[in-house]
Amino acid sequence: MVLQFFRSSKPKVDEAKASAAAPVVAFHGAGRPAWSPRDNPTLTRVGFLRNPVAFRCVKLIAEAGSAVPIVVQDDDRRYDTHPCLQLLNTPNSGQSGPALMESFFGHLLLSGDGYLEAAGVDASRGPLELYALRSDRMRIVPGDDGWPVAYEYVVGAKKHVFDMRQDRPPILHVRSFHPQDDYYGLSPLHSAASAIDVHNAASTWSKALLDNAARPSGAIVYKGPDGQGSMAADQYARLTEELESYHQGAHNAGRPMLLEGGLDWKQMGFSPSDMEFHNTKAAAARDIALAFGVPPMLLGLPGDNTYANYQEAHRAFYRLTVLPLVSKTFAAVSGWFRRYYAEPFEIKVDFDNVPALAEERENLWGRIGNAEFLTDAEKRQLLGLPKLKDG
Repeated sequence: MVLQFFRSSKPKVDEAKASAAAPVVAFHGAGRPAWSPRDNPTLTRVGFLRNPVAFRCVKLIAEAGSAVPIVVQDDDRRYDTHPCLQLLNTPNSGQSGPALMESFFGHLLLSGDGYLEAAGVDASRGPLELYALRSDRMRIVPGDDGWPVAYEYVVGAKKHVFDMRQDRPPILHVRSFHPQDDYYGLSPLHSAASAIDVHNAASTWSKALLDNAARPSGAIVYKGPDGQGSMAADQYARLTEELESYHQGAHNAGRPMLLEGGLDWKQMGFSPSDMEFHNTKAAAARDIALAFGVPPMLLGLPGDNTYANYQEAHRAFYRLTVLPLVSKTFAAVSGWFRRYYAEPFEIKVDFDNVPALAEERENLWGRIGNAEFLTDAEKRQLLGLPKLKDG
């Protein structure tokens, strides 16, 4: 059998050069989000050092908490002078009392864990100095029963171990509630991490827009004399260099663009999603404030009418955020200090001297004072005062 091969009878067509990417259509859609790592050092860097809303929330709570007045009392009296009060007012040679507590509350808010160290313990006077230790350097060593037997404080290659099996433990650990961890607390930064990433991304987008002359980018379309849209390599390089040198950056805003023959500028307008970025940023800021328990009105965020006035927001901030944190902390400090001092006592918030609660306390005193069916002892108990001495 003979096989015959025949050439196609179709006429030969001249080959035309074209870009391999010419038929590709650019499609822009929502990609997968890139979130920051959820470890404490990264959240502190991204959330506190780079985000103004989270920074202000932590500063507001820490500074307000360190300024809350406290009293030392037992069942019989309030102490005007006490070694514990003196220690809290002058904790060490490098810090005042408010500075120490501000640092402590700051670490507690950023990591969920706050640590106080008692140094220079005297047998009769208790601790001579107090220090707030960095929570990112502390590691818990659990014992066989699950309770911490030691704390390791690591700085570089050096490590110091605090033994907690002593009669007077040198470390007080206060932690926020964490439902999935038995040893470490949960920071508000973890709950606000997604909102912080959105807020930071919106700020970065705004900065990029300003660097691009505060307007959306466009496209330079080239159409040669022969109808083709390709440029020579040297022409493309020169055009790119001129755009980068003379038309990018805020300092070149408004500079007119001179286009040679064959070049045409196509302006690209804002999309609806671009126009809504500022609303997204404001919503993220409110979510951050919500995680920390700070009314957005106190942060100057626009469009929030949750509270009728600034005074009401300020009172809610103290009542719902600051005072619970301070009360919890000094309840733990009271239990810790009882190991060092012979007599039992309690460190409590002096609610009568908190300016934000002045109106509430005045109403409370008037209401209890006018209650004739209560004895003086019952009135003092309701007001949180110690009992009257006999006689």
